[in-house]
Amino acid sequence: MVERPYVLLSCSISLDGYLDSAGEGRLLLSNDADFDRVDEVRAGCDAILVGAATVRNDDPRLQVRSPERRRRRLAAGRPAGPVKVTLTSQGDLPADARFFTVGDGEKLVYCPDPTVAALESRVGSLAKVTGLGAQVRMDALVGDLGARGVERLMVEGGGTVHTQFLTAGLADELQLVVAPFFVGDSRARRFVGDGGFPWCAERRAELVETRAIGDVALLRYALSERFER
Repeated sequence: MVERPYVLLSCSISLDGYLDSAGEGRLLLSNDADFDRVDEVRAGCDAILVGAATVRNDDPRLQVRSPERRRRRLAAGRPAGPVKVTLTSQGDLPADARFFTVGDGEKLVYCPDPTVAALESRVGSLAKVTGLGAQVRMDALVGDLGARGVERLMVEGGGTVHTQFLTAGLADELQLVVAPFFVGDSRARRFVGDGGFPWCAERRAELVETRAIGDVALLRYALSERFER
């Protein structure tokens, strides 16, 4: 049996728990020093996952930015950057998104079986499209990634994806960065939505590290016995 990947959730939020503002453009919740820290974490992972809404709204590159970190990966016999992964229920992924157009590395798209044909016709030349049954379940997704040799998966959002991994009990670690300001708009996207989370008042998550990085705070939580100290 293939062991599932180690799953690390990474997220930046406002003091009132939002991932973004409700306005146009991306809200920067972190700073240059923390962006560099995240780049280091990415460089140590085999795959990076974001949801379809993040691909559409934020248009991330999902690349290792540091040339030295890319060189170290290549010297170790690894690709310059992690495999890029996304999932979609409706198949509404733009083929011109930087997820597909930036970087020469492997790109994977997971979707329900009925969506495979339409997605392959649009992005099949840019990414490997895989159906996971009637709906995309996170346990099936990480199982497939494990079978592909992914040992360490970094999940970078958005809120729906974080909620799915957390409520399924599939997260081993959470790295949460808190920005020193409020968004104050309930139309904005939150870190997580409603759900039955394994960590609650009766079962508190273990806080293993707190660190000030400039004007933001990093909170690192152990969410499973597989947590890497």
